[in-house]
Amino acid sequence: MPSFRTSRRVSHSADEMFDLVADVEKYPLFLPLCEALKVRSRTEGDQRPVLIADMTVAYKVFRETFTSKVTLDRETRTITVAYLDGPFSHLENRWSFEPRPEGGCEVRFFIDWELRSRTLSMLVGAAFERVFRRYAEAFEQRADRVYGVKPALA
Repeated sequence: MPSFRTSRRVSHSADEMFDLVADVEKYPLFLPLCEALKVRSRTEGDQRPVLIADMTVAYKVFRETFTSKVTLDRETRTITVAYLDGPFSHLENRWSFEPRPEGGCEVRFFIDWELRSRTLSMLVGAAFERVFRRYAEAFEQRADRVYGVKPALA
């Protein structure tokens, strides 16, 4: 099963980055391949809101919508995404945000996926890898626009 993992130090706080990633409705504004995102439902409560969201991704002639369950755990500064429906046979990803003593935070992103169609997998698999590599950068650039550019960390 294909997977991708990255860790990136950013100059924004863990809470700022958590809020930015949790704001899923804004993804189409800046996230590669994300054409649309609609939150179907939002359950608030016990410090761990849960969203059910439809995300439409587009790449060349490929356009698919999939549904995920997004759990926002502010206490542990983690966001987990569980796949519910769509073109994948499996999709899971996790974000975590760890404050750094010198300021800013460490953003960790992990995703693993498998498309149901081997043909589709061969067509877009390499593109997905490139896109996931750009995700962390896209979120950091979005944070700079939303919160302002902060001095780089050593």
